[in-house]
Amino acid sequence: MKKILFFFLLLTVLGCSANKVSKNHGFTSLEKKFEKIDINKSNKNDVLTIIGPPSTKSKFDENKWIYIERKKTNQSLFKLGIKKINKNNILILVFDNRGILNEKKILDLNNMNDVKYVQNITEKDFNNKNILTGVLSTLREKINAPSRNRQKN
Repeated sequence: MKKILFFFLLLTVLGCSANKVSKNHGFTSLEKKFEKIDINKSNKNDVLTIIGPPSTKSKFDENKWIYIERKKTNQSLFKLGIKKINKNNILILVFDNRGILNEKKILDLNNMNDVKYVQNITEKDFNNKNILTGVLSTLREKINAPSRNRQKN
């Protein structure tokens, strides 16, 4: 019995892959495609042929195209599924009115900003011990009182 259990345990361990699972989001190999397009030579049709349709277009400028590439990999079994970002590339292309590429810029993992949130708690400025607050709180208590305690007229 111990031999059979050991055999199944051995098969289970050997069946596990040593390769880490990666998830890709968006386009792949944007850096290589970035090299293929040239400023003042490539137009929108060239870009569509080389890269494809953009991930998004700017809401304010139809001539600004944005391509996104992200690759996340599982770290280890002990990290409980927390993924590490291996690639985070954003390609920004700006065209002129004729559709010729004017500007190209690629942002990578080093250009990401860590946003830090403030942990301060705001204290209230007003004082609850004035006459108006006392009158209003008494009125609120009378309104919220159960109806059975009220006298019916």
